[in-house]
Amino acid sequence: MRLLRYGPIGAERPGLLDATGTIRDLGAVIPDIGPATLGDETLAHLRSLDPASLPIVDGTPRLGACVGHVSKFLCVGLNYSDHAAETGAQVPSEPILFFKAPSAICGPNDPVEIPRGSVKTDWEVELGVVIGTRAKYVSEADALAHVAGYCVVNDVSERDFQMHRQGQWMKGKSHDGFGPIGPWLVTRDEVPDPQNLSMFLEVDGHRYQSGSTRTMVYGVAHLVSYISQFMTLLPGDIISTGTPPGVGLGQKPPVFLRAGQTIRLGIDGLGEQLQQTIDATE
Repeated sequence: MRLLRYGPIGAERPGLLDATGTIRDLGAVIPDIGPATLGDETLAHLRSLDPASLPIVDGTPRLGACVGHVSKFLCVGLNYSDHAAETGAQVPSEPILFFKAPSAICGPNDPVEIPRGSVKTDWEVELGVVIGTRAKYVSEADALAHVAGYCVVNDVSERDFQMHRQGQWMKGKSHDGFGPIGPWLVTRDEVPDPQNLSMFLEVDGHRYQSGSTRTMVYGVAHLVSYISQFMTLLPGDIISTGTPPGVGLGQKPPVFLRAGQTIRLGIDGLGEQLQQTIDATE
């Protein structure tokens, strides 16, 4: 299934994308796509529905983040061997974890703000993992059973804030709009191998990133198990699993975003995002 949320910011409704690409409204079935509706029982019920029986959503509504009410937005740093090489960093001996503020989450096609004082706003196409059931001290063998599904994430980053403003990376990761998620949540039954997905990112039509989850240092099952040793993963939590090479920081010379540009990115089977960059207005 491809689950989504549509409508104005703060008033999104749950929906489903049917086989023809038509959005169907799920508002009479579930209140939202979020922590209370991502368990296996609810997903099985949604899967049993005939999409043709659900109301059609007219027009082309705004798509919100494909998951609402997220409690934790976790990210994994330097998790692609070829990306570590382009930045001159060593492959980490254990996963590097950091947080993005949940307030950074936005819709897949919402504008990306360039923060005030930014000189190094960058892009990162990433595979997002959405937790469906509580995971604490889970084994790697059982880890994927706790996953509801997968989505596209653009881990937008301000590298100067991240690297030179002291403290943790979250300063460069958490500006409003630095976490576009979606366009939809693809349930795990439709992604038999999350370690074999091609991915890309373009800026103004130029392809900078072209990679595959095959080159992850630590795969999805390992990450879910590993993180669950340190904290309880709750339904709706998102793990952004790292980026392949081709980020702006890795260009020679480096290239960074400015207002007025178009970002297009996607992952095989998980859909695409399209964003315009704008200057921060507040």
